[in-house]
Amino acid sequence: MKIIDYKEEYASSFYNLNIEWLQTFFYIEPYDKEVLGNPHKYIIDKGGHIFFAKLNNEIVGTVALMPMSEANVYELTKMAVSPKHRGYKIGQKLMQHCINFAKDKQFDKLVLYSNTKLENAIYIYRKFGFLEIPVEEDCPYERCNIKMELKTKS
Repeated sequence: MKIIDYKEEYASSFYNLNIEWLQTFFYIEPYDKEVLGNPHKYIIDKGGHIFFAKLNNEIVGTVALMPMSEANVYELTKMAVSPKHRGYKIGQKLMQHCINFAKDKQFDKLVLYSNTKLENAIYIYRKFGFLEIPVEEDCPYERCNIKMELKTKS
């Protein structure tokens, strides 16, 4: 498996993997559909990054680093792995790639929004060093009940 950068030809994989994940675990919010349907507008054109896990010529996972309003802070978001490839630590490899990338680029920190119902994910975020911080009142996600951050600059 290798991790590759965004290319326009992978836009549908970004959309489809995330929609499948949201339908499995939650529901699709209007904000999700907007961002997933316009990755250039919301992520790439704003200086963000989208990565893909590619296995045997197939896109099996994705994750994005989306710039936040606070300078040099990025939201780790839109992480999804195809159902038949879950359980092989692909999400963890994508996360490690994002952390390494953030450190290389000297981002101040990564922030993520999640839900405590995703116990395995929360465990993994903590394992990677993310710490819980308060969720702001105008959080962009209805399903969010936990916010975490990882300082990436030493």
